[in-house]
Amino acid sequence: MCIVQNFKFLVISILVLAGMGIVGYWAVRTIEPGDIYANKQKQKALEEKNKELAEEIEKLNSELTTTKTAAAIAATRAPSPAPASSPTPATKPVSSKNQTLINELQKLITDKVVMKEKSKGTRVGTIQTFLNLYNKTSKKVDNDFGKTTTANVIAFQKAVGLKADGQTGPTTYQKMIDWLKKQ
Repeated sequence: MCIVQNFKFLVISILVLAGMGIVGYWAVRTIEPGDIYANKQKQKALEEKNKELAEEIEKLNSELTTTKTAAAIAATRAPSPAPASSPTPATKPVSSKNQTLINELQKLITDKVVMKEKSKGTRVGTIQTFLNLYNKTSKKVDNDFGKTTTANVIAFQKAVGLKADGQTGPTTYQKMIDWLKKQ
């Protein structure tokens, strides 16, 4: 009887040790060290924050585009005709909207800025705003000097007798200012 009890004990001990071995192996293979777990949590938090910031940037860009488009449309509205009895001045006064754009273009001349396709930034937006006024359009001002902006610059340069290379520099900016002053 003692041998049977010893055999039962041996079998149960082997089964318990085997079970503990399987659980230990699983624990070693699946449980991450604390620093790896913490880093993954930080990464998830940063990815979520990145999504929120991207959505906020998209919203702000949309608002900015809407505002600039509204300003460009307002700037293109023709002034009401003067009464027939009032004398017509030799030159039209520059509207405040156009004056702001003239000042921005003058700064490009002062800074000797040259822009071409693939240029980016608010200075490109100044050119796009002018082109919207010149072409009487309300295209998106995206601050990216792409193919459409290049084509519009070339058309403007041809119309005012400049070398139509699609690049903007002081000479092109001066022609833009001259055109605005005539409006």
